[in-house]
Amino acid sequence: MGKLSNLLRLTTEPVDLVDPFIGTDGTGHTFPGPSRPFGMVQPGPDNAGSGWAFTSGYQYQSELIDGFSQNRASGTGIPELGDVLLQPSQELRDSFESKYNKASERASAGYYAVKLVENRVQVELTSSLRTAFHRYQFEDGGRVWVLVDLQHGLTFLTDQQTLLSNENVNTPFGLEGCSVRKNWTVRTVAYSVEFDHPVIERIELPTLLEGSAPRIVLGFDLGKGRELKAKIGLSNTDIAGARLNCSEVPHWDFDQVKAESRAEWNELLKRATITAPKKQKRIFNTALYHAFLHPSVISDLDGRWRGPDGVIRVVESGFRYSTLSLWDGFRAAMHLYMLLVPERIDDLINTLLEHSDACGRLPIWTIWGGETGTMIGEPALPILASAWAKGFRGFDPQKALAAMVDTSSQDSGLSQWSLFDKFGYYPFDLVEGEAVSRTLEAGIGDDSVSRLAELLGEKELAERFRKRAGSWLNLIDPETKLARGRDSVGDWRTPFDPLQPTSPLNNPGDYTEGNAWQFTLTPGLFDPVGLIEALGGPAAFRTTLDKFFFDLPTTKGAAYLGQEAMIGQYAHGNEPSHHIAWLYAYTENPEIGHQLVHQITRDFYSDQPDGILGNEDAGQLSAWYIFATLGFYPAHPATSQYIAGLPLVKRARIKVPARPILQIDRNRSPKSGLKGRLEIRLNRQELDALKLEHSDLTAGGRLQFKG
Repeated sequence: MGKLSNLLRLTTEPVDLVDPFIGTDGTGHTFPGPSRPFGMVQPGPDNAGSGWAFTSGYQYQSELIDGFSQNRASGTGIPELGDVLLQPSQELRDSFESKYNKASERASAGYYAVKLVENRVQVELTSSLRTAFHRYQFEDGGRVWVLVDLQHGLTFLTDQQTLLSNENVNTPFGLEGCSVRKNWTVRTVAYSVEFDHPVIERIELPTLLEGSAPRIVLGFDLGKGRELKAKIGLSNTDIAGARLNCSEVPHWDFDQVKAESRAEWNELLKRATITAPKKQKRIFNTALYHAFLHPSVISDLDGRWRGPDGVIRVVESGFRYSTLSLWDGFRAAMHLYMLLVPERIDDLINTLLEHSDACGRLPIWTIWGGETGTMIGEPALPILASAWAKGFRGFDPQKALAAMVDTSSQDSGLSQWSLFDKFGYYPFDLVEGEAVSRTLEAGIGDDSVSRLAELLGEKELAERFRKRAGSWLNLIDPETKLARGRDSVGDWRTPFDPLQPTSPLNNPGDYTEGNAWQFTLTPGLFDPVGLIEALGGPAAFRTTLDKFFFDLPTTKGAAYLGQEAMIGQYAHGNEPSHHIAWLYAYTENPEIGHQLVHQITRDFYSDQPDGILGNEDAGQLSAWYIFATLGFYPAHPATSQYIAGLPLVKRARIKVPARPILQIDRNRSPKSGLKGRLEIRLNRQELDALKLEHSDLTAGGRLQFKG
């Protein structure tokens, strides 16, 4: 029995192969702190409160920790949240920031720990869905201190969030309050902070700016003990909501919550497993972990949540979500959720529709319940169309279609459809920027409306939007065969440098974090046949792809313009390029695409802290890696279909509750490449590599890749 017990302890569970430090060094912008899957809270260390490098609050090589705030977004390009920072210390110090022992820093799914050297305290963090849980082990007992900084937040250009209002109430064991803040968006954050010892002293520090929220030092008497615990409930409704969310953990057993988090992650990670070397498993399992951090639950324990219009609503069952990085996630992350966590999709879709009810349009990029209006296009549209096409039926399709039409037709602060309809494109002299990218991505949305309308029998509406989806052709320059800006007279942008990337914050121009070459291939997401024809036919299309990857020079030193993790002009560090290697499936040489996908996973992902090149963007870069490993990709994001590639492992298994198991096999070693024609069979029936159906995958069985 002893030998069996030792063997069981040595067994590696999927959760043991997650390393939250992957992506924390450099531009991955991930964080090592704990979270539950799709959690409302993500407590973790903040090394700084502002700057592009600290959008999640953390950088692996930073030497100081300012404290531990309770929420953040993973891998984004703009900082937000970072609310209610706590920082413990053995002594009362002028500054509570502290150096830390790097060797003491540990992170796993649902757990983080570190030793603050100057503050003489060991900090451990875990969480439930809505409650952050801290445990502090001081070097000595007696009087100890905790800074509660209610002004702190993660911001872009300054270390101050604009405080529009604040109320704060002391309680015997902590404090409660509610703030309205303005940074990336306007949002309400309520908090309930409770310690397991009574507060015996309160010292209010000077405010950093006039009208800023309080910074309070709380004193505790531990007697002969050395341990202090804290629970923090957050909400976007009110103090009562935060207090209720804090009660989600009704006890003070830190180890129990930590174990429950580990178990929840372990069960989720078992839904997709691979047969591969341990290093590859670490990258894959951590990618799953990162993908399942967001979107974040925003509804309280009683179902209340505050929408983008400031009105509190109630969901009777299920969840409502925020941190919807739709411009990134519509490409792969949302499709990964449809494949692996289907039980969440109807709630996600209804979140989008209730946003439309509140604002008169579908969301673009939300966080903590508020709309940021960030990025271009209408990325909610392909998600709605794809969900219905893939068989999700827990939402009203007519309501969805109406919201899609309104979003694609009515002018607002986020769209100028009357201008688009007048010219058939966005003239660069009549819009503030990104005219070409906005025109091309309008096609993604129009194609999505057309597809859902077709599925619902709305033939006239489908044809109307199908026709408008072809507007991108108005910007294909017949001379260069590239997407080029035109003004309101119809003249082409001159001078024209197709390799020059532009972005509204850094180098304004016709493109969004990209250039003409990168965005010319955008229609491959919705009209690949039309794109091939526009570029001169199949042979010319293959030549274009070859030139894009192998002949054009790589842009240097412009990660802030989306030019990172590059092969030629392919920029894997930014989403507009993510489908392009898969377009080789439309040529006579699909093996080139397979080789490129393999190269991307090999060169731009690793199991080290700098193992993600480019912003992880709330799960999108991770979802791309997962699909690449499994051997197929949602390159047509408004449909129910995937493009097949080659799995990067010998065997994989997808096991989702209430669905049959799908086993994925590759007949050759992943290192051998494609030998001859690619053949894909599901339960011995051959499938079309360009039209791998979602329903085939979810029906289960054995999916074989031969070639």
